Amino acid sequence: SSDLAVVALPLEKMLSRALNCARPLAAHRRFAARHFSAVTLPADSNQALGIGQYAKDLIDGKYGDNVDASVYERVEMFHTDSVMCGISALALKTNAPTVLRDEALSYPDPKGATVFGSSAKCAPEKVIAANASAVREWDSNGTVFGYNPNIPGHDAGEFGHNDFYPVVMAAAQVTGNIDGKKALLAMIALDEIRGRLAEVFSLKSYKIDHVVHGAIASAAVYGALLGASAEEIESAIGMAVAHYIPFRAIRAGKQLSDSKGASAAISTEAAVLCMRRAMRGFVGPKDIFRNPEAIFRFFEPTTGTGSSKDNVDIALSNKVRWGVGPSPFNLVLSHAGSDFAVMGMHFKLGLYEHQSAGALEGLLSALVHNPELAAGGVDGIAGINIIAYEPAFGIIGDPAKKDPTTRQSADHSMAFIVSRILQKALTTGKVPSAMDDAWMELMLSPYDYGKDALYEKDTRALMQKISFSHGGPEYDAKYPDGIPTAIDVTLKSGKVISSGMVMYPSGHARNTTADLKKILQHKNRMLGDIVFQDRATVDSYVSSLVNMKGASASEVCSLYNFDYA
Repeated sequence: SSDLAVVALPLEKMLSRALNCARPLAAHRRFAARHFSAVTLPADSNQALGIGQYAKDLIDGKYGDNVDASVYERVEMFHTDSVMCGISALALKTNAPTVLRDEALSYPDPKGATVFGSSAKCAPEKVIAANASAVREWDSNGTVFGYNPNIPGHDAGEFGHNDFYPVVMAAAQVTGNIDGKKALLAMIALDEIRGRLAEVFSLKSYKIDHVVHGAIASAAVYGALLGASAEEIESAIGMAVAHYIPFRAIRAGKQLSDSKGASAAISTEAAVLCMRRAMRGFVGPKDIFRNPEAIFRFFEPTTGTGSSKDNVDIALSNKVRWGVGPSPFNLVLSHAGSDFAVMGMHFKLGLYEHQSAGALEGLLSALVHNPELAAGGVDGIAGINIIAYEPAFGIIGDPAKKDPTTRQSADHSMAFIVSRILQKALTTGKVPSAMDDAWMELMLSPYDYGKDALYEKDTRALMQKISFSHGGPEYDAKYPDGIPTAIDVTLKSGKVISSGMVMYPSGHARNTTADLKKILQHKNRMLGDIVFQDRATVDSYVSSLVNMKGASASEVCSLYNFDYA
């Protein structure tokens, strides 16, 4: 509760991450300025129990109706974006969403929930797996980088995506008594828990998949909506963390399997199953964040260590190392105002890996302000150099990714993403004179990752003209606050068109220039046209999502039902 907002911690130091040196805790005492709008779960408290209580208190209105309207609007936008991504992926019969949807339909449950495009009630955890898989399939929904400089210690920089809204919708369908405003508040709570966990603990540093934070949040919010006690939620979180930790093996290799796109779905299925099991009386591990053998203290030990990871004695004889101690972090969770994690999350304005957003903004700026670039065609370009930060430079900027053969490999190839948008501009020979219009006209759709697009000759030719440079410390230091990227296009004439460093591209939470609603309306229509037969039906369906805050409980229950045929 809010009386935990200011706590003097007994330790002066604990390790921040096993990859770095010890982090002083003195900074964590500076939370007083936020305590009227946030709860602090200190490192020396039972944070699993605290998360459960926070979810219950926020959703049940203990803190009053003090969440700013802008937060509701933002989560409404992210939810709408996720649904349109999901139903378009199903309409094009993508594999994992289709398999998991069919699987869910084989688990009838009259007290359950419904998959996209059906009114048949099925086991809620199966429904959640199916719908979350669909939402994530295009890799085009919301993104979080786990960075909030306004809260000390909340800068771990873990990735995450807005894949988990089906948890709330399933709970609404199971209970039948959750209206639109309460459902959105639950989505805000879910994003707050997973978003703040992403700010304090970097899973990727230990080769653990980022979906763990979302699974924890899913268990808490599903339980809170169904009336679970804080102790039952603690038990479910303990089970999820102790039994179901996905490692990044699902992302290793050049040809990625369905497991990557369905990772959030599968982990959340397990988390919700844990929550249902806990509500039946099963008791899972308690106080999991302070458990020395759970992932948090295992990878970031807070007792029995030296000042760096190189001095950690992991032998079982090191009793202090495996003994009682705090978790590696304090956790701050907002309950009022506008400073919620969802406000720092980012939109993708089409289908692309989000770390390409800076390069795309730079390219579109070059096209908008230099008409001769589009008019000159492929042959007019001598070379393209992209200057990027780590990890973008080493991952999606890898020169080896200039030969993608699948959608999954193409949407993680900066060379392909940039080349595909540039090819579209060169084909028309001109681009709009405003950035928002350029984003909409050249927006990448699922068809830009089909077989014909993957092997289109001009796209392939442009990829071979691309080189990458590491921007060095200047660029690296600006991530994950921004997406520091620059692009230089050298024409055959010798002219060099430079974008300059892009920090906050359109769609980024700190971008102030883009008309986000206008661009997202275009994206929703682009994806909706894949699903529905006419634009009027698209607009009607999108309107029901955009105006969800005013929906009744029965309207919320039917929101995912449409003519799937």
